[in-house]
Amino acid sequence: MKIPYGESNFKKVITEGFVYLDKTDYIPQLEAAGSHLFLLRPRRFGKSLFLSMLEYYYDVAYQHEFDTLFGKLYIGQQPAPLRSSYQVLFMDFSGIDTDAGHDAVLQRFTSKVDMHLQTFLRRYAYPDSYQDAIREKVTPADKMQQFVELLGEHKFLLLIDEYDHFANSILAADMKLFLRIMGKGGFVRSFYETLKTATQRGTLDRLFVTGVTPIMLDSMTSGFNIGQNLSLHEDFNEAIGFTKAEVARLLQPLVDTCSVELEQLLADVTRWYNGYRFNLKASETVYNANMVLYFAKNFDLRRCEYPDPMMDENIASDYGKIMGMFSIGNRDTNFAVLDELINTEEVTAQHRRKFEFDKGFDRDDFISLLAYMGFITLYRKTLAGETFVIPNYAIREFYFHYFKVELERRNQMSIPNHTLRLAVEKLALYADMQPLVDEMVRALQLLSNRDAKEAGWLAKKQEGLEQVQGYLQLPEIAALQNLAAWLLVTDGEQVEVVRVELDKVGNS
Repeated sequence: MKIPYGESNFKKVITEGFVYLDKTDYIPQLEAAGSHLFLLRPRRFGKSLFLSMLEYYYDVAYQHEFDTLFGKLYIGQQPAPLRSSYQVLFMDFSGIDTDAGHDAVLQRFTSKVDMHLQTFLRRYAYPDSYQDAIREKVTPADKMQQFVELLGEHKFLLLIDEYDHFANSILAADMKLFLRIMGKGGFVRSFYETLKTATQRGTLDRLFVTGVTPIMLDSMTSGFNIGQNLSLHEDFNEAIGFTKAEVARLLQPLVDTCSVELEQLLADVTRWYNGYRFNLKASETVYNANMVLYFAKNFDLRRCEYPDPMMDENIASDYGKIMGMFSIGNRDTNFAVLDELINTEEVTAQHRRKFEFDKGFDRDDFISLLAYMGFITLYRKTLAGETFVIPNYAIREFYFHYFKVELERRNQMSIPNHTLRLAVEKLALYADMQPLVDEMVRALQLLSNRDAKEAGWLAKKQEGLEQVQGYLQLPEIAALQNLAAWLLVTDGEQVEVVRVELDKVGNS
Protein backbone atom coordinates (compact mmCIF):
# COMPACT_ATOMS: atom_id res chain seq x y z
CA MET A 1 0.00 0.00 0.00
CA LYS A 2 1.53 3.29 -1.13
CA ILE A 3 0.64 6.13 1.21
CA PRO A 4 0.59 9.56 -0.48
CA TYR A 5 2.04 11.39 2.50
CA GLY A 6 3.57 14.65 1.27
CA GLU A 7 2.23 14.13 -2.25
CA SER A 8 0.20 17.00 -3.69
CA ASN A 9 0.19 16.14 -7.42
CA PHE A 10 -3.05 14.37 -8.28
CA LYS A 11 -1.75 12.79 -11.49
CA LYS A 12 1.22 11.26 -9.70
CA VAL A 13 -0.98 9.88 -6.94
CA ILE A 14 -3.36 8.23 -9.42
CA THR A 15 -0.89 6.95 -12.03
CA GLU A 16 1.75 5.69 -9.59
CA GLY A 17 -0.64 3.59 -7.52
CA PHE A 18 -0.92 5.62 -4.34
CA VAL A 19 -3.99 5.26 -2.15
CA TYR A 20 -6.49 8.01 -3.01
CA LEU A 21 -9.57 8.71 -0.93
CA ASP A 22 -12.05 9.99 -3.49
CA LYS A 23 -13.15 13.61 -3.04
CA THR A 24 -14.32 14.12 -6.63
CA ASP A 25 -17.99 13.92 -5.61
CA TYR A 26 -17.61 17.51 -4.39
CA ILE A 27 -17.01 18.83 -7.91
CA PRO A 28 -20.72 19.08 -8.86
CA GLN A 29 -21.42 20.75 -5.50
CA LEU A 30 -18.68 23.31 -6.12
CA GLU A 31 -20.00 24.07 -9.59
CA ALA A 32 -23.47 24.57 -8.15
CA ALA A 33 -22.18 26.74 -5.28
CA GLY A 34 -20.90 29.51 -7.51
CA SER A 35 -18.17 30.64 -9.87
CA HIS A 36 -15.77 32.39 -7.44
CA LEU A 37 -15.13 30.29 -4.33
CA PHE A 38 -12.92 30.30 -1.23
CA LEU A 39 -12.36 27.21 0.94
CA LEU A 40 -10.07 27.60 3.97
CA ARG A 41 -8.64 24.80 6.12
CA PRO A 42 -5.78 24.40 8.64
CA ARG A 43 -2.23 23.68 7.54
CA ARG A 44 -1.39 20.18 6.26
CA PHE A 45 -5.02 19.26 5.73
CA GLY A 46 -4.90 18.15 2.09
CA LYS A 47 -5.81 21.40 0.34
CA SER A 48 -3.05 21.27 -2.29
CA LEU A 49 -3.97 17.77 -3.46
CA PHE A 50 -7.63 18.79 -3.65
CA LEU A 51 -6.67 21.80 -5.77
CA SER A 52 -4.48 19.64 -8.00
CA MET A 53 -7.43 17.29 -8.52
CA LEU A 54 -9.52 20.25 -9.72
CA GLU A 55 -6.73 21.34 -12.06
CA TYR A 56 -6.53 17.98 -13.81
CA TYR A 57 -10.31 17.72 -13.99
CA TYR A 58 -10.92 21.08 -15.64
CA ASP A 59 -7.76 21.48 -17.74
CA VAL A 60 -8.43 20.98 -21.46
CA ALA A 61 -4.80 19.92 -21.84
CA TYR A 62 -5.56 16.68 -19.93
CA GLN A 63 -8.74 15.81 -21.82
CA HIS A 64 -7.09 12.80 -23.46
CA GLU A 65 -6.09 11.47 -20.00
CA PHE A 66 -9.49 11.90 -18.39
CA ASP A 67 -10.39 8.20 -18.27
CA THR A 68 -6.95 7.28 -16.92
CA LEU A 69 -7.10 9.86 -14.14
CA PHE A 70 -10.79 9.83 -13.23
CA GLY A 71 -12.29 6.66 -14.74
CA LYS A 72 -12.44 4.77 -11.42
CA LEU A 73 -13.55 7.77 -9.35
CA TYR A 74 -17.00 9.20 -8.69
CA ILE A 75 -16.66 12.05 -11.15
CA GLY A 76 -15.40 9.72 -13.85
CA GLN A 77 -18.62 7.76 -13.60
CA GLN A 78 -20.80 10.87 -13.36
CA PRO A 79 -18.90 13.76 -14.97
CA ALA A 80 -20.03 17.31 -14.34
CA PRO A 81 -20.73 19.58 -17.36
CA LEU A 82 -17.49 21.61 -17.23
CA ARG A 83 -14.97 18.77 -17.34
CA SER A 84 -11.88 19.40 -19.51
CA SER A 85 -13.26 22.75 -20.66
CA TYR A 86 -10.75 25.38 -19.48
CA GLN A 87 -7.27 26.64 -19.85
CA VAL A 88 -6.20 26.69 -16.20
CA LEU A 89 -4.07 29.39 -14.58
CA PHE A 90 -2.55 27.98 -11.37
CA MET A 91 -0.97 30.28 -8.77
CA ASP A 92 0.78 29.40 -5.50
CA PHE A 93 1.82 32.18 -3.10
CA SER A 94 3.87 30.13 -0.64
CA GLY A 95 7.61 30.64 -0.32
CA ILE A 96 7.56 34.44 -0.31
CA ASP A 97 10.25 35.81 2.02
CA THR A 98 8.69 38.35 4.38
CA ASP A 99 11.68 39.34 6.51
CA ALA A 100 13.17 42.11 4.35
CA GLY A 101 10.35 44.65 4.28
CA HIS A 102 7.79 46.03 1.84
CA ASP A 103 9.93 46.30 -1.29
CA ALA A 104 11.28 42.75 -0.96
CA VAL A 105 7.77 41.32 -0.51
CA LEU A 106 6.55 43.31 -3.52
CA GLN A 107 9.43 42.03 -5.64
CA ARG A 108 8.80 38.40 -4.68
CA PHE A 109 5.03 38.66 -5.13
CA THR A 110 5.57 40.27 -8.54
CA SER A 111 7.98 37.49 -9.53
CA LYS A 112 5.44 34.85 -8.49
CA VAL A 113 2.68 36.44 -10.57
CA ASP A 114 4.98 36.84 -13.56
CA MET A 115 6.20 33.23 -13.32
CA HIS A 116 2.68 31.78 -13.20
CA LEU A 117 1.47 33.91 -16.11
CA GLN A 118 4.49 32.97 -18.22
CA THR A 119 3.96 29.29 -17.45
CA PHE A 120 0.35 29.54 -18.59
CA LEU A 121 1.28 31.25 -21.88
CA ARG A 122 3.97 28.68 -22.69
CA ARG A 123 1.73 25.78 -21.73
CA TYR A 124 -1.01 26.78 -24.14
CA ALA A 125 1.39 27.92 -26.90
CA TYR A 126 0.52 31.61 -26.96
CA PRO A 127 2.85 33.82 -29.05
CA ASP A 128 6.20 34.81 -27.52
CA SER A 129 5.14 38.43 -27.87
CA TYR A 130 2.53 37.83 -25.16
CA GLN A 131 5.25 36.82 -22.72
CA ASP A 132 7.31 39.89 -23.62
CA ALA A 133 4.31 42.16 -23.08
CA ILE A 134 3.79 40.83 -19.57
CA ARG A 135 7.50 41.08 -18.68
CA GLU A 136 7.43 44.77 -19.58
CA LYS A 137 4.80 45.49 -16.93
CA VAL A 138 6.12 46.39 -13.50
CA THR A 139 3.41 45.79 -10.89
CA PRO A 140 1.47 42.57 -10.21
CA ALA A 141 -1.79 44.33 -11.05
CA ASP A 142 -0.45 45.63 -14.37
CA LYS A 143 0.87 42.20 -15.30
CA MET A 144 -2.47 40.62 -14.52
CA GLN A 145 -4.37 43.29 -16.43
CA GLN A 146 -2.11 42.84 -19.47
CA PHE A 147 -2.67 39.08 -19.29
CA VAL A 148 -6.45 39.51 -19.30
CA GLU A 149 -6.31 41.93 -22.23
CA LEU A 150 -4.12 39.53 -24.24
CA LEU A 151 -6.58 36.67 -23.73
CA GLY A 152 -9.42 38.79 -25.07
CA GLU A 153 -12.63 36.78 -25.12
CA HIS A 154 -10.90 33.50 -24.21
CA LYS A 155 -12.19 32.25 -20.86
CA PHE A 156 -9.88 30.76 -18.24
CA LEU A 157 -10.15 29.18 -14.78
CA LEU A 158 -7.92 30.45 -11.94
CA LEU A 159 -6.80 28.25 -9.03
CA ILE A 160 -4.90 29.89 -6.14
CA ASP A 161 -3.15 27.81 -3.47
CA GLU A 162 -1.76 29.23 -0.21
CA TYR A 163 -3.29 32.63 -0.97
CA ASP A 164 -2.55 33.87 2.56
CA HIS A 165 0.76 32.10 3.28
CA PHE A 166 3.01 35.15 3.15
CA ALA A 167 0.35 37.43 4.65
CA ASN A 168 0.14 35.29 7.81
CA SER A 169 3.87 35.75 8.38
CA ILE A 170 3.68 39.51 7.81
CA LEU A 171 0.72 39.92 10.16
CA ALA A 172 2.50 38.05 12.96
CA ALA A 173 5.57 40.29 12.66
CA ASP A 174 4.37 43.73 11.57
CA MET A 175 0.73 44.87 11.58
CA LYS A 176 1.57 48.20 9.90
CA LEU A 177 3.31 46.45 7.02
CA PHE A 178 0.35 44.09 6.68
CA LEU A 179 -2.11 46.98 6.40
CA ARG A 180 0.15 48.78 3.91
CA ILE A 181 0.33 45.75 1.63
CA MET A 182 -3.23 44.48 1.99
CA GLY A 183 -5.14 47.73 2.56
CA LYS A 184 -6.45 50.34 0.17
CA GLY A 185 -3.77 51.21 -2.37
CA GLY A 186 -1.69 48.17 -1.42
CA PHE A 187 -0.31 46.02 -4.21
CA VAL A 188 -2.18 42.88 -3.10
CA ARG A 189 -5.56 44.60 -3.11
CA SER A 190 -4.79 46.17 -6.48
CA PHE A 191 -3.93 42.73 -7.85
CA TYR A 192 -7.30 41.32 -6.81
CA GLU A 193 -9.12 44.33 -8.21
CA THR A 194 -7.85 43.29 -11.64
CA LEU A 195 -9.36 39.85 -11.09
CA LYS A 196 -12.73 41.42 -10.36
CA THR A 197 -12.46 43.35 -13.64
CA ALA A 198 -11.64 40.09 -15.43
CA THR A 199 -14.80 38.44 -14.06
CA GLN A 200 -16.88 41.39 -15.20
CA ARG A 201 -15.45 41.09 -18.71
CA GLY A 202 -16.15 37.36 -18.72
CA THR A 203 -12.53 36.34 -19.23
CA LEU A 204 -12.04 34.95 -15.72
CA ASP A 205 -14.93 32.52 -15.72
CA ARG A 206 -14.26 30.56 -12.53
CA LEU A 207 -12.03 30.98 -9.47
CA PHE A 208 -11.19 28.64 -6.60
CA VAL A 209 -8.94 29.79 -3.72
CA THR A 210 -7.52 27.85 -0.75
CA GLY A 211 -5.61 28.99 2.30
CA VAL A 212 -5.65 28.80 6.10
CA THR A 213 -7.16 31.98 7.49
CA PRO A 214 -9.51 34.71 6.26
CA ILE A 215 -7.08 37.44 7.29
CA MET A 216 -6.93 38.72 3.70
CA LEU A 217 -10.60 38.32 2.84
CA ASP A 218 -11.44 41.88 3.88
CA SER A 219 -8.58 43.16 1.72
CA MET A 220 -9.47 40.82 -1.13
CA THR A 221 -13.23 41.21 -1.13
CA SER A 222 -12.97 44.99 -1.01
CA GLY A 223 -11.42 44.73 -4.44
CA PHE A 224 -13.00 41.40 -5.34
CA ASN A 225 -16.39 41.39 -3.70
CA ILE A 226 -18.13 38.65 -5.62
CA GLY A 227 -16.37 35.67 -4.02
CA GLN A 228 -18.22 33.15 -1.82
CA ASN A 229 -16.54 31.73 1.27
CA LEU A 230 -17.55 28.07 1.72
CA SER A 231 -15.23 27.45 4.67
CA LEU A 232 -17.97 27.34 7.33
CA HIS A 233 -20.67 25.84 5.12
CA GLU A 234 -22.22 22.58 6.31
CA ASP A 235 -22.13 20.95 2.87
CA PHE A 236 -18.33 21.31 2.64
CA ASN A 237 -17.40 20.31 6.20
CA GLU A 238 -15.77 17.06 5.01
CA ALA A 239 -14.60 18.20 1.56
CA ILE A 240 -10.97 18.50 2.71
CA GLY A 241 -9.66 16.20 5.43
CA PHE A 242 -10.79 12.61 6.14
CA THR A 243 -14.03 11.19 7.50
CA LYS A 244 -14.13 8.29 9.96
CA ALA A 245 -15.14 5.89 7.18
CA GLU A 246 -12.25 7.06 4.98
CA VAL A 247 -9.76 6.62 7.83
CA ALA A 248 -11.09 3.12 8.52
CA ARG A 249 -10.46 2.19 4.87
CA LEU A 250 -6.93 3.55 5.11
CA LEU A 251 -6.18 1.61 8.31
CA GLN A 252 -7.69 -1.72 7.18
CA PRO A 253 -4.44 -3.00 5.59
CA LEU A 254 -2.67 -2.44 8.93
CA VAL A 255 -5.36 -4.52 10.64
CA ASP A 256 -5.04 -7.25 8.01
CA THR A 257 -1.26 -7.47 8.54
CA CYS A 258 -1.08 -7.13 12.32
CA SER A 259 -3.06 -8.70 15.12
CA VAL A 260 -4.71 -5.44 16.06
CA GLU A 261 -8.39 -4.61 16.25
CA LEU A 262 -9.64 -1.94 13.85
CA GLU A 263 -11.80 -0.48 16.62
CA GLN A 264 -8.80 0.09 18.89
CA LEU A 265 -6.60 1.41 16.09
CA LEU A 266 -9.32 3.78 14.95
CA ALA A 267 -9.90 4.96 18.53
CA ASP A 268 -6.23 5.86 18.98
CA VAL A 269 -5.99 7.64 15.63
CA THR A 270 -9.20 9.49 16.47
CA ARG A 271 -7.82 10.75 19.79
CA TRP A 272 -4.65 11.99 18.13
CA TYR A 273 -5.81 13.45 14.82
CA ASN A 274 -9.60 13.88 14.71
CA GLY A 275 -12.01 16.40 16.18
CA TYR A 276 -12.30 19.19 13.60
CA ARG A 277 -15.73 20.61 12.90
CA PHE A 278 -16.24 23.61 10.60
CA ASN A 279 -20.01 23.87 10.93
CA LEU A 280 -22.01 22.97 14.04
CA LYS A 281 -24.73 21.30 11.98
CA ALA A 282 -22.24 18.98 10.27
CA SER A 283 -22.92 15.33 11.02
CA GLU A 284 -19.35 14.35 11.88
CA THR A 285 -15.93 15.65 12.77
CA VAL A 286 -12.96 15.56 10.38
CA TYR A 287 -9.45 14.09 10.68
CA ASN A 288 -6.35 16.06 9.68
CA ALA A 289 -5.46 14.21 6.47
CA ASN A 290 -1.69 14.59 6.61
CA MET A 291 -1.50 13.53 10.24
CA VAL A 292 -3.39 10.33 9.44
CA LEU A 293 -1.23 9.68 6.37
CA TYR A 294 1.89 10.14 8.52
CA PHE A 295 0.56 7.51 10.94
CA ALA A 296 -0.23 5.02 8.18
CA LYS A 297 3.07 5.55 6.37
CA ASN A 298 5.20 5.26 9.52
CA PHE A 299 3.32 2.42 11.19
CA ASP A 300 5.90 -0.32 11.82
CA LEU A 301 4.40 -3.32 10.04
CA ARG A 302 7.32 -5.56 10.95
CA ARG A 303 6.78 -5.05 14.68
CA CYS A 304 3.15 -3.91 14.46
CA GLU A 305 3.97 -0.78 16.44
CA TYR A 306 2.71 2.78 16.27
CA PRO A 307 4.97 5.52 14.88
CA ASP A 308 7.38 7.09 17.33
CA PRO A 309 6.76 9.98 17.62
CA MET A 310 3.04 10.06 16.93
CA MET A 311 3.38 13.61 15.61
CA ASP A 312 5.34 14.23 12.43
CA GLU A 313 8.17 16.68 13.10
CA ASN A 314 7.48 18.46 9.80
CA ILE A 315 3.91 19.18 10.83
CA ALA A 316 5.05 20.23 14.32
CA SER A 317 7.51 22.66 12.74
CA ASP A 318 4.73 24.00 10.52
CA TYR A 319 2.46 24.71 13.45
CA GLY A 320 5.38 26.13 15.40
CA LYS A 321 5.82 28.82 12.77
CA ILE A 322 2.25 30.03 12.98
CA MET A 323 2.45 30.14 16.76
CA GLY A 324 4.03 33.53 16.05
CA MET A 325 0.50 34.67 15.26
CA PHE A 326 -0.33 34.28 18.96
CA SER A 327 1.36 37.64 19.48
CA ILE A 328 -1.10 39.54 17.26
CA GLY A 329 -3.04 42.11 19.26
CA ASN A 330 -2.72 42.08 23.05
CA ARG A 331 -0.39 39.27 24.03
CA ASP A 332 -1.66 39.14 27.63
CA THR A 333 -5.27 38.84 26.43
CA ASN A 334 -4.26 36.05 24.07
CA PHE A 335 -2.36 34.23 26.81
CA ALA A 336 -5.42 34.45 29.06
CA VAL A 337 -7.50 32.79 26.32
CA LEU A 338 -5.00 29.95 26.04
CA ASP A 339 -4.87 29.61 29.83
CA GLU A 340 -8.67 29.33 29.85
CA LEU A 341 -8.49 26.63 27.19
CA ILE A 342 -5.98 24.58 29.16
CA ASN A 343 -7.88 24.87 32.45
CA THR A 344 -11.52 24.68 31.35
CA GLU A 345 -10.96 22.98 27.96
CA GLU A 346 -13.23 25.45 26.13
CA VAL A 347 -13.67 29.11 25.21
CA THR A 348 -16.63 31.05 23.82
CA ALA A 349 -16.58 33.81 21.20
CA GLN A 350 -18.38 35.27 18.21
CA HIS A 351 -16.84 33.41 15.26
CA ARG A 352 -15.47 35.89 12.71
CA ARG A 353 -16.11 35.27 9.02
CA LYS A 354 -13.40 37.79 8.13
CA PHE A 355 -11.10 40.21 9.96
CA GLU A 356 -10.96 43.98 9.76
CA PHE A 357 -7.56 44.77 11.23
CA ASP A 358 -7.83 48.51 10.68
CA LYS A 359 -10.56 48.42 13.34
CA GLY A 360 -8.45 46.50 15.86
CA PHE A 361 -7.96 42.90 17.00
CA ASP A 362 -9.93 41.69 20.03
CA ARG A 363 -10.57 38.47 21.95
CA ASP A 364 -13.18 37.23 19.47
CA ASP A 365 -10.71 37.82 16.63
CA PHE A 366 -7.98 35.83 18.39
CA ILE A 367 -10.25 32.90 19.21
CA SER A 368 -11.55 32.85 15.62
CA LEU A 369 -7.97 32.92 14.33
CA LEU A 370 -7.12 29.90 16.50
CA ALA A 371 -10.08 28.07 14.98
CA TYR A 372 -9.05 28.77 11.39
CA MET A 373 -5.51 27.62 12.16
CA GLY A 374 -6.81 24.36 13.64
CA PHE A 375 -5.76 24.99 17.25
CA ILE A 376 -9.40 24.85 18.39
CA THR A 377 -12.61 23.73 16.75
CA LEU A 378 -16.34 24.41 16.94
CA TYR A 379 -18.15 22.44 19.63
CA ARG A 380 -21.57 23.96 20.39
CA LYS A 381 -23.71 27.09 20.03
CA THR A 382 -24.50 29.25 23.08
CA LEU A 383 -26.33 32.51 23.66
CA ALA A 384 -22.95 34.24 23.94
CA GLY A 385 -21.66 32.87 20.63
CA GLU A 386 -19.88 29.66 19.63
CA THR A 387 -17.98 27.45 22.07
CA PHE A 388 -14.64 26.04 20.88
CA VAL A 389 -12.54 23.16 22.24
CA ILE A 390 -9.09 21.68 21.60
CA PRO A 391 -9.65 19.06 18.87
CA ASN A 392 -7.14 16.32 19.76
CA TYR A 393 -3.96 15.15 21.53
CA ALA A 394 -1.68 16.43 18.79
CA ILE A 395 -2.86 20.03 19.19
CA ARG A 396 -2.80 19.74 22.98
CA GLU A 397 0.92 18.99 22.72
CA PHE A 398 1.43 22.25 20.83
CA TYR A 399 -0.35 24.18 23.57
CA PHE A 400 1.85 22.78 26.32
CA HIS A 401 4.94 23.54 24.26
CA TYR A 402 3.77 27.11 23.73
CA PHE A 403 2.94 27.60 27.41
CA LYS A 404 6.39 26.41 28.44
CA VAL A 405 8.05 28.82 26.02
CA GLU A 406 5.76 31.68 27.05
CA LEU A 407 6.31 31.10 30.79
CA GLU A 408 10.06 31.10 30.25
CA ARG A 409 9.84 34.31 28.24
CA ARG A 410 7.58 36.11 30.69
CA ASN A 411 9.58 35.15 33.77
CA GLN A 412 13.09 35.12 32.28
CA MET A 413 13.61 31.56 33.38
CA SER A 414 14.52 28.24 31.85
CA ILE A 415 12.84 24.88 32.38
CA PRO A 416 15.25 22.25 30.95
CA ASN A 417 13.52 19.76 28.68
CA HIS A 418 15.88 16.92 29.51
CA THR A 419 15.20 17.08 33.27
CA LEU A 420 11.47 17.05 32.64
CA ARG A 421 11.80 14.05 30.33
CA LEU A 422 13.81 12.15 32.95
CA ALA A 423 11.30 13.03 35.65
CA VAL A 424 8.37 11.84 33.55
CA GLU A 425 10.29 8.66 32.67
CA LYS A 426 10.79 7.81 36.36
CA LEU A 427 7.12 8.45 37.01
CA ALA A 428 6.04 6.24 34.10
CA LEU A 429 8.46 3.35 34.72
CA TYR A 430 8.85 3.32 38.50
CA ALA A 431 5.85 5.28 39.84
CA ASP A 432 8.39 7.68 41.33
CA MET A 433 6.72 11.10 41.58
CA GLN A 434 9.49 12.90 43.50
CA PRO A 435 11.71 14.02 40.54
CA LEU A 436 8.69 15.65 38.87
CA VAL A 437 7.65 17.30 42.14
CA ASP A 438 11.18 18.67 42.55
CA GLU A 439 10.99 20.25 39.10
CA MET A 440 7.58 21.73 39.89
CA VAL A 441 8.81 23.23 43.14
CA ARG A 442 11.84 24.73 41.38
CA ALA A 443 9.63 26.29 38.69
CA LEU A 444 7.11 27.61 41.21
CA GLN A 445 9.84 29.23 43.28
CA LEU A 446 11.04 31.03 40.18
CA LEU A 447 7.53 32.07 39.22
CA SER A 448 6.33 33.32 42.60
CA ASN A 449 7.65 35.44 45.46
CA ARG A 450 4.40 35.35 47.39
CA ASP A 451 4.21 34.24 51.02
CA ALA A 452 2.78 30.78 51.47
CA LYS A 453 -0.82 30.83 52.62
CA GLU A 454 -2.04 27.91 54.74
CA ALA A 455 -5.66 29.08 54.96
CA GLY A 456 -7.92 26.72 53.12
CA TRP A 457 -5.11 24.24 52.42
CA LEU A 458 -6.86 21.27 54.05
CA ALA A 459 -10.15 22.11 52.38
CA LYS A 460 -8.51 22.32 48.97
CA LYS A 461 -6.71 19.02 49.57
CA GLN A 462 -9.96 17.30 50.51
CA GLU A 463 -11.67 18.78 47.46
CA GLY A 464 -8.84 17.50 45.28
CA LEU A 465 -8.99 14.00 46.77
CA GLU A 466 -12.70 13.78 46.09
CA GLN A 467 -12.14 14.92 42.52
CA VAL A 468 -9.42 12.32 41.91
CA GLN A 469 -11.57 9.59 43.43
CA GLY A 470 -14.36 10.58 41.08
CA TYR A 471 -12.03 10.21 38.10
CA LEU A 472 -10.87 6.79 39.31
CA GLN A 473 -14.43 5.50 39.30
CA LEU A 474 -14.93 6.29 35.62
CA PRO A 475 -15.14 2.98 33.67
CA GLU A 476 -12.45 3.95 31.16
CA ILE A 477 -10.08 4.90 34.01
CA ALA A 478 -10.89 1.90 36.18
CA ALA A 479 -10.11 -0.39 33.23
CA LEU A 480 -6.49 0.81 33.00
CA GLN A 481 -3.78 -1.62 34.07
CA ASN A 482 -1.01 -0.78 36.58
CA LEU A 483 -2.70 2.50 37.43
CA ALA A 484 -1.19 4.88 39.99
CA ALA A 485 -2.73 8.16 41.12
CA TRP A 486 -1.50 11.23 42.97
CA LEU A 487 -2.95 14.53 44.08
CA LEU A 488 -0.72 17.60 43.89
CA VAL A 489 -1.75 20.61 45.98
CA THR A 490 0.03 23.94 45.57
CA ASP A 491 -0.41 27.56 46.56
CA GLY A 492 1.91 28.74 43.83
CA GLU A 493 5.07 28.12 45.85
CA GLN A 494 4.71 25.05 48.08
CA VAL A 495 3.77 21.62 46.73
CA GLU A 496 2.26 18.74 48.70
CA VAL A 497 1.93 15.34 47.06
CA VAL A 498 -0.60 12.76 48.25
CA ARG A 499 -0.70 9.30 46.71
CA VAL A 500 -4.28 8.10 46.29
CA GLU A 501 -4.69 4.43 47.15
CA LEU A 502 -6.79 2.73 44.52
CA ASP A 503 -8.36 0.17 46.86
CA LYS A 504 -9.95 3.03 48.78
CA VAL A 505 -12.19 3.73 45.82
CA GLY A 506 -13.15 0.19 45.05
CA ASN A 507 -10.11 -0.72 42.89
CA SER A 508 -7.48 -3.30 43.68
